[in-house]
Amino acid sequence: MTSEQSFHAYEPHGTGMAVRLNWLRAGVLGANDGIVSTAGLVVGVAGATSSRGAIFTAGLAGLVAGAVSMALGEYVSVSSQRDSESALLERERRELEETPEEELVELAGIYEAKGLSAETAKKVAVELTAHDALTAHADAELRIDPNALANPIHAAIASAVAFLLGAMLPLVAILLPPPGLRVIVTAIAVLAALAITGMISAKIGGSNARLAVARVVVGGAAGLALTYGIGSLFGNAIS
Repeated sequence: MTSEQSFHAYEPHGTGMAVRLNWLRAGVLGANDGIVSTAGLVVGVAGATSSRGAIFTAGLAGLVAGAVSMALGEYVSVSSQRDSESALLERERRELEETPEEELVELAGIYEAKGLSAETAKKVAVELTAHDALTAHADAELRIDPNALANPIHAAIASAVAFLLGAMLPLVAILLPPPGLRVIVTAIAVLAALAITGMISAKIGGSNARLAVARVVVGGAAGLALTYGIGSLFGNAIS
């Protein structure tokens, strides 16, 4: 069995994603969710009633509920990720204690598979192991930094804040104008904000900005039209 074949099957050796870009993308998506969900809610209510109090109450309730939901979902998700990473790190730590020579061969095999000569790969593995064995193996085998595990509390707060910032826009936009302009002003503000978030998302992901903006703007416009139509239909039917 070669050193490459001795890799543990349960350990993911694939390329890791850029953590900072993922956090930035998550923030943009959280703000986008806040914009879309709150806008749909207040526009739908505005289609059913012109009462500023009713619109504000519904929008505020949606804003709070959405932020709590986002925070809870992010907390659970990141907690699960952290638990999985901690378990992998503990298993790696135990293997380094019990079978250090096999782990050294495994680490050398990883670098050899990346293009280093067998001699150089072994030298790199030996030096990295001497410096910090766990960090070396966690990085090469698991793409995990033991000193930078995601914090679920920070993730929950960031998600909630991003959602709140996005949700504030449609809530303010629909409350300030007179009744006859509320929906129009809100739609313009929301679609402009969605265009910006779509452009930022495309910039982060390196994708086509025009296509990303078109998708999010068309989707947002369709959502606003749908919720306003439902609010008008059922509002009139009930009244």
